[in-house]
Amino acid sequence: MERLILAVNPGSTSTKFALYSDDKIVFNETIRHSSDEISGFGKISEQLSFRKELIIKELEKREINIKKISAVVGRGGLLKPVESGVYQVNRQMLNELKRAERGEHASNLGGLIAAEIAVDIPGALAFIVDPVVVDELYEVARLSGHPLLQRNSIFHALNQKAVARSYAESLNKEYEDLNLIVAHMGGGISVGAHVKGRVVDVNNALNGEGPFSPERSGTLPAGQLVKLCFSGKYSESEVMKMINGRGGMVAYLDTNNFKEICEKADSGDEKAQLVKEASSYQVAKEIAACAAVMKGQVDAIILTGGMAYEDSHNEYIREMVGFIANIVIYPGEDELQALAHSGFLALDKKIQIKEYK
Repeated sequence: MERLILAVNPGSTSTKFALYSDDKIVFNETIRHSSDEISGFGKISEQLSFRKELIIKELEKREINIKKISAVVGRGGLLKPVESGVYQVNRQMLNELKRAERGEHASNLGGLIAAEIAVDIPGALAFIVDPVVVDELYEVARLSGHPLLQRNSIFHALNQKAVARSYAESLNKEYEDLNLIVAHMGGGISVGAHVKGRVVDVNNALNGEGPFSPERSGTLPAGQLVKLCFSGKYSESEVMKMINGRGGMVAYLDTNNFKEICEKADSGDEKAQLVKEASSYQVAKEIAACAAVMKGQVDAIILTGGMAYEDSHNEYIREMVGFIANIVIYPGEDELQALAHSGFLALDKKIQIKEYK
């Protein structure tokens, strides 16, 4: 009997979703949201009905029998730290996502949308997979340098885990048998040290750690940041926007389009060239730091995310850290397929369905 899974990946300016039949894609769709549409909402959770209805309309337009969907799998949001895996959406999770207790982020909508759609389908289940708060850090990695400020694990867990497993499969090996460094390079950049299936150290890619990205500042000089905060010139929300949303490349060049930046650099724009090289340089430094975490025992370095489509960027990184291990490129991200695949494994009881507590 045919089983259908709907995968949903909400982003800040888009809603990506796809329908799968027994692990094979039926269709995928990306709906872009203008700044005018999004600015009309206050909290992220207020976008729930708006985004859900867009998905339902597309399913109806394609004449999909919604009642045949066995599960809806959403991207995981800012919850409390959890182990990697598949979690069934429950009341506690929904309450925390609606209240945005740990921060406002579009990924919070993943579990909310999954639950809203599944509740109207008899027998359908709602899941999230490898949310951004997957926490497998070494205890020693949690110390920042001051007891009031702990390092937190917030990164692109879904895509990092998916490409790491794909690479292991290409070698006919288990992910849990390898030591891998995975650099996800998109709107945010996270570089994780995967030791035998666990991400034991990774930069906080959301609000201030690691390489700068197209729209995030990454690690900033602490003393200068403190002075800026108390200068009286900026509000807390304005400073947070500098860190996440209006930092990084968009702050330097007024664009977060990495392809456009690379084209400008290639055409002789010196500022664009410097910013582009600085980004590659910082990613390579972070990779080298992960190699130290792994005591040099690295089986491969994986570059993934949208920025990995740019060959010159990848080559710069290769020149800096290629001596550590072989570099493998998985450009882009297929988080929808990763969500659906995990959903089918859960339905088939091939992996454990975990409870969020």
